[in-house]
Amino acid sequence: MLSKAQIREDHKALRQSLSALQRAALSAKIRARILEWLTVRPEIDHVHLFLPIERLEEVDTFPLFQELQQKGYTLYTSTLDKNGQGLLTLDITAVRQFKPDSWGIPQPIAAIQTSPDQIQLVLVPLLAYDRVGHRLGYGKGYYDGFLGSLSQPVYKVGLSFFDPIPEIPAEDHDVRLDFCISPSKIHEFHS
Repeated sequence: MLSKAQIREDHKALRQSLSALQRAALSAKIRARILEWLTVRPEIDHVHLFLPIERLEEVDTFPLFQELQQKGYTLYTSTLDKNGQGLLTLDITAVRQFKPDSWGIPQPIAAIQTSPDQIQLVLVPLLAYDRVGHRLGYGKGYYDGFLGSLSQPVYKVGLSFFDPIPEIPAEDHDVRLDFCISPSKIHEFHS
């Protein structure tokens, strides 16, 4: 089994091998699959999504954000707390503008800090994931901490340009995904 560090490096390189045009086309396919996934879950109307960091070449969630906004979903994202130790929840339902911070992370203008208690679905960024739903992020543990802190059950759904790898080394604090959506399919994981 490869180490987490090796998997991170391999998947960063894999992502960088995609052109901007390829990333846009793959992001559109992922968006279509998310919308398809949501149509069979009409009870979900509170969605937390990550905002893509351009320099990291992540799945572009801005078109999805706009579409969900138009459909009337209540939308959330996260930002680092002042100490850089954890994530705060922001209501971005009415937000129309974003500005990148010093790290290049899009920050909503005029968002409202709120409780995460109403969230039903969390779209999770990742570099890689495996066949049983373990995900590999950037190594800071922010999303594992955030997901672990939620008091209500939520769908944890990763977004990836690629299909799963056989195995990712997992630790006790790692939170597994329920689903991962790639351009080719919706991967479902059972606990």
